[in-house]
Amino acid sequence: MSHLKALPRKFYSRDPQVVAKELLGKRLIRRVSGNLLGGIIVEAEAYYGLDDPASRAYHGLKSHNSPMWGEPGRAFIYNVHKYWMFNVVAHEPDQIGAVLVRSIEPTEGVDAMRKNRGVEEIRLLTNGPGKLSQALEIDRRVNEVRVYSCRSKVFVMDSEMKFEVGTSYRIGVRRDLEKKLRFYINGNRFVSKMSKALD
Repeated sequence: MSHLKALPRKFYSRDPQVVAKELLGKRLIRRVSGNLLGGIIVEAEAYYGLDDPASRAYHGLKSHNSPMWGEPGRAFIYNVHKYWMFNVVAHEPDQIGAVLVRSIEPTEGVDAMRKNRGVEEIRLLTNGPGKLSQALEIDRRVNEVRVYSCRSKVFVMDSEMKFEVGTSYRIGVRRDLEKKLRFYINGNRFVSKMSKALD
């Protein structure tokens, strides 16, 4: 992995929809006690600001969602039903937004992930946002870290892969926008949910 480079900050200074799609195939890495855990991003969702009813920013600026207004390329961590959600702040200048990383294909530190999750089946380690965070030991302690720096506790590395992109409306939201903002690597078994009805 030494030949790979972290995605630059400018990668995230774009429309969240573009960033979410282009994060597919990149590598999410978590540094824990000198060890590396992580894998290939296979599923992500884009979220916007005050006009997005499914967004954490929908009800305005609060202490818990302030990173969405901040510097693109920083981690944004929040809790849902006792599970931490890993997001990366992504938006154009003077805008609001973030991308939720929903699933990865484990490639680094799989044994440690198994211990963290308490499961043996590799497909179940990271095929959902809550599982992903548990497997990678992601919580509020890494909120707002710079994911564009390889020195950070969590970062995203560049990588080149060929695959077909699937799209759908976002999962588990009560009110959604009219455009499809969930992107995934079609046919990858680590994607959290596959449904022809959503494509």
